[in-house]
Amino acid sequence: MSGEDRIEMSEDEERRSPPPSDPGSATTKPRNSTVQSGDMGSCYIPPSPDQVLENVLENVLCFLTSRRDRNAASLICKSWYRAEALTRSEIFIGNCYAVSPRRVINRFTRVKSVAIKGKPRFADFSLLPPDWGAHFARWVNCMAEAYKGLEKVYLKRMSLTDDDLAVLAHSFPNFKELIVVCCEGFGTSGLAIVASECRKIRVLDLIESEVTDDEVDWISFFPESGTCLESLIFDCVECPINFEALERLVVRSPSLKKLGLNRSVSIGELYRLMVRAPQLTHLGTGSFSPSEIVAQGEQEPDYVSAFAACKSLVCLSGFREIIIPDYLPAIIPVCANLTSLNFSYANISPEQLKSVICHCHKLQTFWVLDSVCDEGLQAVAATCKDLRELRVFPIEAREDVEGPVSEVGLLAISEGCRKLQSILYFCQRMTNAAVVAMSKNCPDLVVFRLCIMGRHRPDHTTGEPMDEGFGAIVRNCKKLTRLAVSGLLTDRAFSYIGQYGKLVRTLSVAFAGDGDMGLKYVLEGCPKLQKLEIRDSPFGDSGLLSGLHHYYNMRFLWMSSCRVTRGGCNSIARQLPRLVVEVFSWDDLEGKEKSDFVGTLYMYRSLDGPRADAPRFVHIL
Repeated sequence: MSGEDRIEMSEDEERRSPPPSDPGSATTKPRNSTVQSGDMGSCYIPPSPDQVLENVLENVLCFLTSRRDRNAASLICKSWYRAEALTRSEIFIGNCYAVSPRRVINRFTRVKSVAIKGKPRFADFSLLPPDWGAHFARWVNCMAEAYKGLEKVYLKRMSLTDDDLAVLAHSFPNFKELIVVCCEGFGTSGLAIVASECRKIRVLDLIESEVTDDEVDWISFFPESGTCLESLIFDCVECPINFEALERLVVRSPSLKKLGLNRSVSIGELYRLMVRAPQLTHLGTGSFSPSEIVAQGEQEPDYVSAFAACKSLVCLSGFREIIIPDYLPAIIPVCANLTSLNFSYANISPEQLKSVICHCHKLQTFWVLDSVCDEGLQAVAATCKDLRELRVFPIEAREDVEGPVSEVGLLAISEGCRKLQSILYFCQRMTNAAVVAMSKNCPDLVVFRLCIMGRHRPDHTTGEPMDEGFGAIVRNCKKLTRLAVSGLLTDRAFSYIGQYGKLVRTLSVAFAGDGDMGLKYVLEGCPKLQKLEIRDSPFGDSGLLSGLHHYYNMRFLWMSSCRVTRGGCNSIARQLPRLVVEVFSWDDLEGKEKSDFVGTLYMYRSLDGPRADAPRFVHIL
């Protein structure tokens, strides 16, 4: 089988696919074997050796769960290719334009779970115009014909409409899970259809998505009888919800383990839900503030007792509007069991954090705003010795302010949390020494994303470029697969990445580099590179053309506000015909005079050629 006929799965999907729920779906009876009956008895015709081999393979491959292992197995020979396709129940499409829905359903016929990613990640930073594409409609319409047994859909950065949700709800009688991340185009009307029609739904998770308020009370559309709900997350839905309907829904959902509330749910309402669902393991608290100031002398609910009764809680998030800080200590009874705590919407002080974090000894995942300052991060480092993932977000993403976290906090984390595997750290100032220390103290880092806000900022103590810090990360962290670089960087930093970053699969670059040599070092030195995203950096045609040997092995390349010309892009398109080369410019959209350089270049491999739904402002070369 040729490499064109396989669907490469994502390198950053951390979830492993479970074995099919019915290993016997690939029957053990040899296909095409027959028993002929007649007056004189029966005559058994044994299957051919090839048929026996395929049947054995199908039953063995049911237990092969790794996507990469399955891809490798499908390349061995034609019989392995056929058997692998017949036994694959889950598919992951890392780029919705890399393959057509028709090709997918023709190859994989027994699919129960589909995951699709759409727009490139830089869409999260408003670098992609509206109506760019990534429509779910063509996928759901094809799947409605072929996958009647579909149970799960995961979408990320896709555009889906209420009509798409209606097709989803009406086409799959056994549908159980819908997870929508960073998507837009749908509203509460579509959610109401899903709630009313998908009677077996167990998971409805809406995460960081834009949901239109159609003034439809979608919560009330869930069946009045008992539900199968295990997870309901809607913290990104900005419109108010019918709390009485939500409370009734929680009561009649005894299997509910995960509940993520939006900011319209007050702490008093949260209390009522917790009392009715003490079995929760994951809780998004909503606003975590009262809807009204409690009158003097009026008895407030016992929030501490409510949290103490939720003995299974391991993951806590929300806290979207902490107005009265006195409420935060109410979570202390569950802190000892928490493995995940998300304060990324909570504008809390170092003192508020310290009163809680000192009880979180089992914490493995922690997200927080930089309002906790270096002092707060030092408290995290002193307590959370088992921490694996840390994300520190800016409360104000501005270049002209002095940020509250710095190399002091990063150094404390590296010294106290030596099991750290993933970090995203926004700051305004940093030093090489702190980054070098992290590379030595946390050698198990798989993800290192340091975002120094402010363009071309050097080591703020020495004035030197940040080359040596990032060089130490790729040199000492042997498991590193994802890297984001920023600050003042020369080509030396990129030479380090090319020399030592042999496992790096995703690289993000912003406002960095001297010229084309930096890009050449990366493209020629990182054999595993799958996703390369660059913005506002001085890389041009020469650097772009240095990757001709590697682009077919990559999922995509994004370059915006660089020094790439249309001629360079045309050269790539001519030499690599199976690569889709898209260009567009904000100047075209705004009617400004065209620049010599391409505004944005987006290149990706595709088994089916250029897409048919490109908007007018996107030019496919």
